[in-house]
Amino acid sequence: MSGEITLRRIAIIGFGEAGGIFGEDLAKQGVEVTTYDILLDSQASRPAMLAKAERAGVRAKDSLAAAIEGADLVLSAVTAQSAADVARAAGPLMRKGQIYLDINSVAPATKRANAEAVEAGGADYVESAVMAPVPPHRIAVPMLFGGAKAEPLAAALRALGMNATAVSDRIGVASAIKMCRSIVIKGLEALTLESMFAARRFGAEKEVLASLQKTFPHMGWEAQLPDYLISRVAEHGRRRAAEMREVARTLADIGLDPVMASATAVRHDRLIDEMAEHGISYRQDEPFSWRSLADALSGNQ
Repeated sequence: MSGEITLRRIAIIGFGEAGGIFGEDLAKQGVEVTTYDILLDSQASRPAMLAKAERAGVRAKDSLAAAIEGADLVLSAVTAQSAADVARAAGPLMRKGQIYLDINSVAPATKRANAEAVEAGGADYVESAVMAPVPPHRIAVPMLFGGAKAEPLAAALRALGMNATAVSDRIGVASAIKMCRSIVIKGLEALTLESMFAARRFGAEKEVLASLQKTFPHMGWEAQLPDYLISRVAEHGRRRAAEMREVARTLADIGLDPVMASATAVRHDRLIDEMAEHGISYRQDEPFSWRSLADALSGNQ
């Protein structure tokens, strides 16, 4: 095991949903937190991002280099599409003694390439797989770590309230766990969406849900489960589709045909496309109803 790690300053790259929550909660633990997000480069989005950072107790920086400078830990919380670009950009800016924590949902091969980009400059790289939605758990969301510094970093972050567990000293194992799990979780979301929307149009939803409840009595099919599963697609479908394309890459890399993963990505993307065509957006300030969404998309309001 490597030596103990002390985290006095943490830089968060990407100040979206996950990055914002981690930044706010870490700042409350007394850690100095800086952030950089590409939305700070736009005059249209910059004021809102600055205000968000100020509310969180986080110092917004005008560049990736400024955010990283002097940080003990650099936490990358960007999109799956941007994960590799950010790692390649951060690598030359980082120095020995700094650690790059990659929490993005990408394929093991992408994580290994990101590790090479970061470690080329002398810094250490740790991969993380976030194993549940961040908002309800916040900083305590379950996370799996992999890499040579996974165990001491997990210990340091647990001291700050994170639920971090080291699973391997090799890069790729933690992300493989997440990718394989996502086949089931996001596949279930896609299956539920397609099944419920079809059942609604046939006027058969009550019977379908009753049958599912009888088959899987502890899942909550006649309660909140369908709303929850479909809401995840309605709110984050584009991001989840991107992750499923990373899952498809993961499977292709080991010679498995990613039939289900690819179809799940299409279904997630399709719902967001249909919502946009109908001028419908997910509202966090309103209770979600899959029935209302199905009716709106079918013109049966």
